[in-house]
Amino acid sequence: MQGVIAAVPTPLSNRLEPVRELFIDHCLWLLDNGCDGLNILGSTGEANLFDTETRKRVMTWAAEGLPRERLMVGTGTPSLSETVDLTRHAAALGYPVALVLPPYYYKPLPDDGLVAWYMAVHQQLAGSPIAIYFYNYPQMTGITLSADVIARLRDLAPERFAGIKDSSGDLDYCRALAAGFEGFSVFPSSEVSLGEAARSCFAGCISATTNQTSAQSAKVWRQRQSPKQADLDEIAAIRSAIVGPALVASVKYLVGQRTGDSGWERVMPPFVSLDPPQRSALSGRLGTLAA
Repeated sequence: MQGVIAAVPTPLSNRLEPVRELFIDHCLWLLDNGCDGLNILGSTGEANLFDTETRKRVMTWAAEGLPRERLMVGTGTPSLSETVDLTRHAAALGYPVALVLPPYYYKPLPDDGLVAWYMAVHQQLAGSPIAIYFYNYPQMTGITLSADVIARLRDLAPERFAGIKDSSGDLDYCRALAAGFEGFSVFPSSEVSLGEAARSCFAGCISATTNQTSAQSAKVWRQRQSPKQADLDEIAAIRSAIVGPALVASVKYLVGQRTGDSGWERVMPPFVSLDPPQRSALSGRLGTLAA
């Protein structure tokens, strides 16, 4: 698993249930337009607003309709048993990687507690080969997975704890992990970081905005030994136009614009769809860049 990984949004019906055809069609479009892999049911996919059975259903759709070796899936919850259940389901479907948040309700958490929790997940997976990538997102969880916690878990089960998606935005943190752990896949959450992927030993990126920048990001990844600054500037400008408090709604609105299906604009509460001025402003910013 390496390269440009899109964090995929989840289309919803008017009953706020995932829609299989729209989901698979968009995933296939991403794979056909530069993405090396897909991260489904992550933060962009609104996973933590769905119940377990819904998450399993979407996992199954992806495993049946897409190349499984190019998939990773978010399975982390504050519940140990639910996290294990979702990860077992992913393993049974053939997913190579599960992206697992730390148990984010009780805080602060001691390092010993985090190590014990992740090891319990590992032990309950028994002989399953599915790899776990840590999901470091302190802005949402209130927890930063320290290098010490990762080192301890790598010592205990190196084949299981094989990588990380970092959504903190702290590239120094990413650089230190990539330099400090041989064979450990580090994915920053911004495709702009692809510009230093070769020298910083990043495995790629896992990003929501690659739903819009997949082709440009793929070009930079292919040329990562000597990326062109103009390509990086274009990606940075597009990303800057999209990111913000309404990131998920913005990504879904833009997918709807590309596909011509306004159903993509639905989001799960407590998210709110973009209002007309927000839609106009976003389209205007991206239109200016394309001009």
